[in-house]
Amino acid sequence: MNQAQFIRTVCACSGIALSALSFSANAQTASPTPMPMPMPHSGMQQAPDATASAATQAFQQGSEKMMKNMDQPYTGNADKDFVAHMIPHHAGAVEMAQVELKYGKDPEMRKLARDIIKAQKTEIAFMKKWQAKHGVK
Repeated sequence: MNQAQFIRTVCACSGIALSALSFSANAQTASPTPMPMPMPHSGMQQAPDATASAATQAFQQGSEKMMKNMDQPYTGNADKDFVAHMIPHHAGAVEMAQVELKYGKDPEMRKLARDIIKAQKTEIAFMKKWQAKHGVK
């Protein structure tokens, strides 16, 4: 995977997160009852390609796992919904960065991957502590 493909993948994941936040805001104002998460990007997922490189297969598997884990109902509580959807999003970023470290060659991208892993793991830990403090999960 070249740098442009990696950046597009990271941007796509960021777009998914922003989309989730937008739906969360709408859910909070529209209804206090839990709502299923719309999956507007689910049609964008490609079936795993057995002829694809090992790196591509790993990215595809990680993306599918992240999307599945983000498919949670909204509660109408923006804080809880934000954290519930950002944890799997960040975990997906960690998984993608690990794929980069396993298969990537570019020193700048490998450094970025290491930085992403460190930052995202720190943020995941913070969000899990926040959930525990607020009786979530």
